[in-house]
Amino acid sequence: MGFEAENIRDWLGKKIVDPAGSKIGDMEAVYYDTATDEPSFATVELGMFNRKRLAFVPLEGALVAPDHVKVTVAKEVAKEAPAIDTDGELPVEDEPAIFAHYGLDYGPRTGRRLARR
Repeated sequence: MGFEAENIRDWLGKKIVDPAGSKIGDMEAVYYDTATDEPSFATVELGMFNRKRLAFVPLEGALVAPDHVKVTVAKEVAKEAPAIDTDGELPVEDEPAIFAHYGLDYGPRTGRRLARR
């Protein structure tokens, strides 16, 4: 993945950028895969003022730098990703849509796959 799993939380609040270096948003939380215990997605705060939301961005292949995390998806793709309210929780039934948005295999699951830590 390019970083130690226990260290990714050190980047909370730092900016997340796309491969071209464009800022997607600030990292709000890390979601771990309950099957592997690996960091799987970060939520990124998008929007302005009272219309903010948290979009899910995959962490696979992400690279960390002192002041940002560079992910492998374009800003435009991330901005169209499934999102939750800034004070919301991710319903289990919405998890497959996040994986599908990025062309990732959700697998045959019964129960929660993503857990916020």
